[in-house]
Amino acid sequence: RTRDLLIELAHTAELATWMQRLQAGDAINVSEQRAVMHHALRAPADSDIRVDGENIVPSIQAVLQRVGEFVEKIHQQHWRGHNGKSIRHVVNIGIGGSDLGPMLVTRALKPYSVGKVELHFVSNLDGRHLADTLEALDAAETLFIVASKSFSTPETLLNAQAAREWFLAQGGSVEAIQQHFVAVSSNILAATAFGIAPENCFPFWDWVGGRYSVWSAIGLPVMLSIGMNHFRQFLAGAHAMDCHFFSTPFAENAPVLLGLLGIWYNTF
Repeated sequence: RTRDLLIELAHTAELATWMQRLQAGDAINVSEQRAVMHHALRAPADSDIRVDGENIVPSIQAVLQRVGEFVEKIHQQHWRGHNGKSIRHVVNIGIGGSDLGPMLVTRALKPYSVGKVELHFVSNLDGRHLADTLEALDAAETLFIVASKSFSTPETLLNAQAAREWFLAQGGSVEAIQQHFVAVSSNILAATAFGIAPENCFPFWDWVGGRYSVWSAIGLPVMLSIGMNHFRQFLAGAHAMDCHFFSTPFAENAPVLLGLLGIWYNTF
C-alpha cells in the first residue's frame, strides 16, 4: 500500500514529464537555469543528444579520447617527471563533487585497479590534510590533478598553491610544473596562469552537476586507477541503468523506487 501511494505521489508530481524534460536538455536545474545532462556523459559514441539544438556527444567523446590518451601515457610511463622518473603517485585536489565522487568510485572499484599509480585525495582546507599526504611522497614521482570547473574555488586553489610551493621546495622548477600538474577545469586562462599547459587542461560543461561529475573528466583519478577499458565498462553499466530509468514503469524502476524510498524515510 505504501509503495502504491508513493508511486501515486510520483505521478502527482509529474515525474514522467520531468524525466522527459531532462532527456530533452531543458534547464531543469531551476536554481542555476541549466540543463542536467550527466546521462549524456555515459551514452554510446553514436548517440544524438542535444542541448540548445547542438549534439553534445561528439565533444564529450573528444574529451574522453584526450583524457584516455593522457592516462595511457602515465600507465605506459611515456609521461615522466622532470628528472625522468615515472609517475607513481597521483594527488587529486578538489572539493565537493570534484573530490567525493572520484574518491568513492576509486575506493569502490579498487579490486579493478591496474596497479600503475597510487591515488591520494585532498579536499580539507586544514593544512595537515595536504601535509600528511605529501609527507611520504617524492615530488619527482608525483602528479597533481587540480579539479575545479571555475578554477576559482577557494579551498581547491589554496591547496593547489600549497602543493605548488611544496613541489618547488622539493627541487622542482617553475617550468617543470607542466609535467607535474594537470587541471580538470573550464577556465583554461586561470589554469595556464597557475603554470598548467593548455593541452593538460581537460574541460567539462555547465550541464555537468558536481555530484554527477565523476562520469566526466572529473573521473580522471578513476581512469588512472582502473584504466580506460574498465572505465568504459563503468560508463556502459551506467548507460544501461539510464536506459532502464527512462523506459521502465515506476513500479519496477530501480532509481525511481530508490528516490521514493528516500522521500519515505526522510519525510514520513
